[in-house]
This record gives sequence, structure tokens and C-alpha cells, in this order.
Amino acid sequence: MYIPSKLIVHGNAAATANNIAASEMLFRLGIGGQLICQAGWIFVALALYHLLQGVNRWQASLWMILVVASVPIAFLNELNSIAALALVRGADFQSIFEKPQREALAMLFLNLHFQGIVVVELFWGLCLVTLALLVYRSRFLPRFLGVWLAIDGFAYLVLSLTGVLSPQYYDQVLTYAQPATFGEVVFMLWLVIKGAMPTALDATASSSAVG
Repeated sequence: MYIPSKLIVHGNAAATANNIAASEMLFRLGIGGQLICQAGWIFVALALYHLLQGVNRWQASLWMILVVASVPIAFLNELNSIAALALVRGADFQSIFEKPQREALAMLFLNLHFQGIVVVELFWGLCLVTLALLVYRSRFLPRFLGVWLAIDGFAYLVLSLTGVLSPQYYDQVLTYAQPATFGEVVFMLWLVIKGAMPTALDATASSSAVG
């Protein structure tokens, strides 16, 4: 969110290309950050699956399927940013294109990158809604986290649909959706600071069986 706001000038390919050329390392850090984030997401998803599979194995499996579907899309989407950077730098094999043509093509790839985010946001939204159900139904995590994650998931779904149907309103919707997206941060901090005790669920199940 930060890097595009600093480098991309909507409707101005030349200014965008100049910004990327002047801050190439920042642009590269954005690409690297996305790749590291998605790689880490795989391990987080596996950890959450093992934590929550006892709540509902079918829902936990659905959660993993949605994650598996989203990660390759997010990885491949970064190729659009890499292509835009190559066009801005003007590699030798692109000498057939004039500078304005390269800038226009770079802007095209940046727009495709945005559309790739719009696509993967659909999966992120479904992932969060599924995770929210698992958290809400668990007995070892507070239910308010499940509610907040559900709102977060629906916010991503709205963002995805806005990006497809009315992209001119996307930034405005994103601004209003920011409080909802903090649900992920609160959930992460809760697990890091407070932790989770799935043994409470097992103890309750054992007591019911004995009864």
C-alpha cells in the first residue's frame, strides 16, 4: 500500500516511470516484501490448520484449499511488477520501443498488477471468512476475534468486487475498509501475546464423553 502510493501516479505513465527509476530499490523492496509475505503465509496457514482442525476438520480443509489457491496467484502477480521495472530500466532487447512506449507498457503491467491484487483479494476474503468461523466456534479463542475476522473477510470481498465493477471507487472503499483489516493484526497479536489453548476443547469433549 505504501510503495504504490509513493511511486504510482494514476493516469501519468511518464511520471510513474520516473518515480520508479528514481526509487528503484524501494520498488524492488516492494516486490521482495510481497514474495516473503506470501512464502511466510504458507507456514502460517499450516500452523493455523493444525491449531484449528479439531474445531471442524472440513472447514479447516476448506481454509487450506483457499490458501493454496491464493498463494500462486499472488506469487505470479509479482511478475507484472518485475516486467514494469524491466521496461522502466529500458533493457537492450527493448531498444525497438521508444521511451514513451516503454512507459506506457510499464503502466499497463502496473495496472495488471493491481488487477491481480483484486483477484487474490477474493480468495483472501473467503480465507478470512472461513477462518472466522473456525475461530468463532473454537472454545480457546475469544469470539470477538472471529467476528472481527469475518468483517475483515467481507471487507476484502467488497474490495475485490469494487476493483472489478467500479475501480474508480477502489481507493475510497479501501480507506473505509482499513479499520476492518486490523482484525488480522489483532488476531496475530493475540496469538503471539496470549496464545491459544486447544487443550481446553479436548478437555470439554472428554468431559462430555464421560458424562
